[in-house]
Amino acid sequence: MYIGDWLARRADLTPHKIALLDAANDLQPITFRRWHANVSRTARFLAGRFGVQRGDRVAVLAMNCVAYLDIWFACGKLGAMLQNLNWRLTPPELAGLIADAEPALLIYGPDFVEQVRALRNAGIVTPGVALAADCRADPGDCIFSERDAYPDDPLRAVDLMADTPWIICYTGGTTGLPKGAILTHGNVFFNAVNTVAGWGLRPDDVTILNAPLFHTGGLNVFTAPLAHIGGTSIVCRQFDPDQVFDLIEQQGVTIYFGVPTMFLALQRHSRWETADFSRVRWMISGGAPCPPPVFEIFQRRGVPFRTGYGLTEAGPNTFWLPDEDIERKAGAVGYPLPHIDLRLVNERGEPCAPGEVGELQIRGAHVCAGYWRRPSETAATFVAGWLRTSDLARRDEEGCYTIVGRLKDVIISGGENIYPAEVEAVLAGHPAVLEIALIGAPDPTWGEVGWAVVVLHEAFRRQTDEIEQQILEYCRDRLARYKIPKRVIIVDALPRTGAGKIDKRSLRRSLNIEG
Repeated sequence: MYIGDWLARRADLTPHKIALLDAANDLQPITFRRWHANVSRTARFLAGRFGVQRGDRVAVLAMNCVAYLDIWFACGKLGAMLQNLNWRLTPPELAGLIADAEPALLIYGPDFVEQVRALRNAGIVTPGVALAADCRADPGDCIFSERDAYPDDPLRAVDLMADTPWIICYTGGTTGLPKGAILTHGNVFFNAVNTVAGWGLRPDDVTILNAPLFHTGGLNVFTAPLAHIGGTSIVCRQFDPDQVFDLIEQQGVTIYFGVPTMFLALQRHSRWETADFSRVRWMISGGAPCPPPVFEIFQRRGVPFRTGYGLTEAGPNTFWLPDEDIERKAGAVGYPLPHIDLRLVNERGEPCAPGEVGELQIRGAHVCAGYWRRPSETAATFVAGWLRTSDLARRDEEGCYTIVGRLKDVIISGGENIYPAEVEAVLAGHPAVLEIALIGAPDPTWGEVGWAVVVLHEAFRRQTDEIEQQILEYCRDRLARYKIPKRVIIVDALPRTGAGKIDKRSLRRSLNIEG
């Protein structure tokens, strides 16, 4: 199936429409025509200077910036693959990923010069390109501005088919080398089609791109779908609450994606109560379960707020919850998008009845082509056309889905299954609880029990002993007895993965829990 260079087509169809606003450059507007010209020039630079061609990998280690998007779409024009590196990783971790993908070059931002030097000292000799002229890891490294010497007329077209790889996007693993999901042109295209059709994106939509571009959320929740339909992304270096409030009020932001920690930061900010959300159509949270109080606070401000679900291997956009169901089905992720098929299966591989919890499995053209150089993991995860997500969900009688946790996180206590997400949602409603993680711990009587690890709101942090008992009392009227945590542990912060998710494996290690 032919996909083609749809950014070029968008530049033809709406050449003067604003595609990007560059927050690092006084919100300079970049039209689709200009963006496409920059991408064409970048493709000529990569091909002419470094010989990048179909199938080659181009690694990028940088904060969000317009140049990053230019490189991504230039790789698309060439049939090359973007390797978007997680800048939260250490040099040894980055070295493992670079050795895994063997990129033709490494493009890096000014914040990561020392990391690149450390990679060089460790024997990584991939040619380097510095995004900033005055910040080079080595005097011999190329400067990205050299692309300006190249023409911006389009290259000879490459046949971009549905199965042509475009991105190696690494999953947020908590142990060992992360797996690189191979996202093809077809995957990105169908995620865009699903999102535009299912979420009702419009050409006049404006969003803030401050989710990191090393994550599928930054690339594909809104960025690619809005480029497809002709909307606008405001490119921001990273998340900054003050900047978010400024852009919402001054730039007509209509839709916004973030992870729960970002929304919590906005709600705790001094500008929250006076912020003008009148032009915001809706917001959506992803990347991790969102505490129910976050929903309630947005509802009080009149902002439609929903939680999404996705994963690097599929889209990531998979569901949509209609406006009329936001309160009626609070916490649900909703119904599958148009060109997606889902099923829930129990531990025996049998279909689940409504209300029964099972593993969520997905198939569709947005599902990735497998893992880079991981045939055994690919075979175990992608079975007979279905992606085994290892996420647990239930479907109600109306076909609406709710995610209840991870298969590996289920706590089996005295023969009963405890789904951490369910318990966490209840505990998050306690006024003292800022963040919560439920983990399983060995127990001589029950085999395994739940421990609640809690971060308290600032106002409650001097009442630790009292709060622990209050939280347990709070659970007794809201949870079956076997679901009530056997311990409440107060901590200053919860560890997180590079993707922003709570790292329960690390948390278990810190509490000396085996397994």
